[in-house]
Amino acid sequence: MIRHWCEAMGDAHPAYEGPGAVAPPTMLQAWTMGGLSGHGDRSEAYDELFALLDGAGYTSVVATDCEQEYLRPLRPGDAITFDAVIESVSPRKTTKLGTGHFVTTRMDVRADGELAGTHRFRILKYAPAGRPSKTDRRPPEAAAAAPRRPRPVVNRDNAGFWEGVAAHRLLIQRCGDCASLRLPWLPGCAECGSPEWDTVEASGAGTVYSYVVMHHPPFPAFDPPYAVGLIELAEGVRMISNVVGVPYDKVRIGMPVRLEFLRVDEELELPVFRAGGEG
Repeated sequence: MIRHWCEAMGDAHPAYEGPGAVAPPTMLQAWTMGGLSGHGDRSEAYDELFALLDGAGYTSVVATDCEQEYLRPLRPGDAITFDAVIESVSPRKTTKLGTGHFVTTRMDVRADGELAGTHRFRILKYAPAGRPSKTDRRPPEAAAAAPRRPRPVVNRDNAGFWEGVAAHRLLIQRCGDCASLRLPWLPGCAECGSPEWDTVEASGAGTVYSYVVMHHPPFPAFDPPYAVGLIELAEGVRMISNVVGVPYDKVRIGMPVRLEFLRVDEELELPVFRAGGEG
């Protein structure tokens, strides 16, 4: 199974081969998935919760994010067990897709009885926009309120980045061992695997490395067509953001840009890049 996974992912790291091989950490969920035997990773409580939400009109589902924590490597021969828990169900939320509830499940994966890792998976069970749920009692004027930009997912791995944005600082992670820079933020270094890191502040200078123009599908709070740029910062890392200060059809690869911070609404501020800013 490790060999099949590595072939599918194109990962030839030597740690995953030979007599002392370990499993790639991101395989954590694979060991809890159902197979041809009919074994599954869903509990009766999970199915019962889905039935309750379906009955209330929240019949659509979309995955939103997942988090994994690794405590020890898994090796061939380990006996893998897991406990599945419904960790939380949010109050009713309204999103661009519709109104519903975020459901977070947690799997504690054990190797020979020892906790080896944790996998959290979050979905949105919702009634599609324009089709209210059976429990929706919002007044009509609330449904007509102007849509807001989607909120970024903030977790323990990237919270420092968003704290920097709030202080008008674009922070780049720097590996504490090999000094490699990385953006977006990650819990470990992709070059040497070290979990140690600190940050450096970006100068704000950059160029458009690549870009796309979004025409369809339209999303609430966005007004297509608009350009989304892959920006190469002066420090050598890249990030995706909006290019402002120039019409979408005037964005060009190699165009110099300069960091600024855009207040989208009373709660959200985002780093964007203004065209023509070399200073």
